[in-house]
Amino acid sequence: MKSISILFLLAAFSLQAAVASAEMASIKIVSPAESQRIEVGEESRLVYEVTPGPGGDHFHVWVDGQRGPGVHDSKGVYTLPKFRFGEHDITIKVVDKGHVPTGPQQSIKLYAQ
Repeated sequence: MKSISILFLLAAFSLQAAVASAEMASIKIVSPAESQRIEVGEESRLVYEVTPGPGGDHFHVWVDGQRGPGVHDSKGVYTLPKFRFGEHDITIKVVDKGHVPTGPQQSIKLYAQ
């Protein structure tokens, strides 16, 4: 019975630590705004603020399912590719040193016209 109580306490502590870790990580896409319209063929800038949190080492920007290079700066500007006409998905994913997503991510859609 005592070992069950200890296991329960360990499980509860682990869950609390996982929740606290996830809360420390954050991603904010400052601009462009969700559903913003951009010009076809023009360069656009992604302004971001990222706190990787425990387990996170850096992040990648995904454009239409294609992963860009790793970024280690917590605040800055990322140059997006020139877009063709239509809808485009932009996602920031926090990853560990092995490039495995650690959970935090944020996405927006852009419309090139």
